[in-house]
Amino acid sequence: MNTLTVRIAAKRYPNGRCAIEELSFTARPGEFVAIVGPSGAGKTTLLKIISALDRDFEGDVQLAPQTRVGFMFQEPRLMPWLTVAQNLALVDPGANGARLAQALERVGLKDCAALFPNQLSGGMQRRVALLRAFMVAPQLLLMDEPFQSLDLPTADQLRAQLRTLWQDSRPTVLFVTHNLHEALSLADRVLFLTPGPSRIALDYAMEAPRPRGLDSPAVQRLAQQLLSEHPDLLRGRLAACTHAMV
Repeated sequence: MNTLTVRIAAKRYPNGRCAIEELSFTARPGEFVAIVGPSGAGKTTLLKIISALDRDFEGDVQLAPQTRVGFMFQEPRLMPWLTVAQNLALVDPGANGARLAQALERVGLKDCAALFPNQLSGGMQRRVALLRAFMVAPQLLLMDEPFQSLDLPTADQLRAQLRTLWQDSRPTVLFVTHNLHEALSLADRVLFLTPGPSRIALDYAMEAPRPRGLDSPAVQRLAQQLLSEHPDLLRGRLAACTHAMV
């Protein structure tokens, strides 16, 4: 897989509002990039553009032909009339028998193949959605706040499962989140966005070794350092430091 290159000169909504303007970055094969920004900064719109779900923009996205792209949305988006096994078979018809059982066991759903989504907790539905995203063997995985609204222990379990699945197959990941600690614990780089029209305020390269827990001393120190040096960072008001590499 080649490097992902994103150049968006402008993205305007039908009402004329400019959501994204002069936003450019690259992501290397296998790199885990977190995207952090205030509400309304165009983070979801950015992922839709990269996935080609939205082609109405000025600019270009360069990705190798035939790149397999996975997308994990804010909601699980499971088909309620299908079982867990049937939902997974939609993206991987060969997922059955021992292979399916092994995959489900990896995300803590060993005995859930025959259950329907309404028989699962919210956290269990997210696990199915996470597994589904990896079962297409993606080379590029787009994740739009996939663990939002979950309780802390459940979200921590899902982050651990994400790390394991990513380390096994190493797709390039673009991970949207509002949670600074989550971004710092998971990513190789963190892109901080300005409010709309969105630009990159800070491109921050992580140096702390993995694993990095959400509450690990390294992540806590780094979050405090960033917010001390850039107190308006999470509000996206760091335009003067655009593309600064730390």
